[in-house]
Amino acid sequence: MTLEQKHDGLLFRIESAHFFEQGKKDPVIGFYLYIYKGDRCEYDYLQDTVTACKEIAFEDFAAPMEGWQEVAES
Repeated sequence: MTLEQKHDGLLFRIESAHFFEQGKKDPVIGFYLYIYKGDRCEYDYLQDTVTACKEIAFEDFAAPMEGWQEVAES
């Protein structure tokens, strides 16, 4: 799962984090919040839930809670 939104010149992306072992993709262990300025990742946070990622984006960067859209995983 990947969610994105743009706000105030930044791109916010939430991606599920997996534990990889012996070439297989295991269950989700958390969610990464990546914050990009241009092509450069300025911040990254590993959280337990998508909601926690959205709250960081909102509280620290004023990114709207309702602005997220699901996108194809890269």
